[in-house]
Amino acid sequence: MAYSDFTIEQAVEQFQLVVSTVAFDLQPVDATPALDAALKRYLPLATSISTEKARNELIVTPMLLEVRSRFHDRIGYFSGRSLTVDSSIGLNGECDFLLSANPDQTIIQAPLVVVVEAKNADLTRALGQCAAQMVGAYRFNELKGQIYPIYGAVTTGTNWKLLTLDRQKLSISLEEYLVPPQLTSVLGFLSEPFQTLLQSDLQQ
Repeated sequence: MAYSDFTIEQAVEQFQLVVSTVAFDLQPVDATPALDAALKRYLPLATSISTEKARNELIVTPMLLEVRSRFHDRIGYFSGRSLTVDSSIGLNGECDFLLSANPDQTIIQAPLVVVVEAKNADLTRALGQCAAQMVGAYRFNELKGQIYPIYGAVTTGTNWKLLTLDRQKLSISLEEYLVPPQLTSVLGFLSEPFQTLLQSDLQQ
């Protein structure tokens, strides 16, 4: 079994998660003119091609790199990397996107704080995979002696479902956020875990 094999029901049972749907109180973060221009130009192309690869390259990646740039590139950005924590319980496999509060791009290092799983179809079906990846990220940090909530998302690029994991508590957004109209809210969510961890960078 691997991350991609989990349904949300299986992830909840396997990892003894307590699930709640919540209305997140998000602090919007404005997009730079460069990101606005990129999405205006390429989002129609991504949706017309309508493959996961196109949506990842033309929508999701620019948004995540925007967050990285906001924190002066002090964020580790990983795309399509394997994260094996404990294969005996299914905490292994490839993650679409990982962000860490560690700038090292050579190897994945703690703390991992954001997991994004990109899909081209039903977001609900991806919740289990994302939840399992978030558990993997949480336990990866725990093994390094670093305990932080994990932020996650499942997305088609234009539609975003947001999640947080704090120990055994998995919170899933009641709302499905749409990009571009709610871009600032999604950027705010993705930026939130770095606000404290990388506060010194904001003050430079």
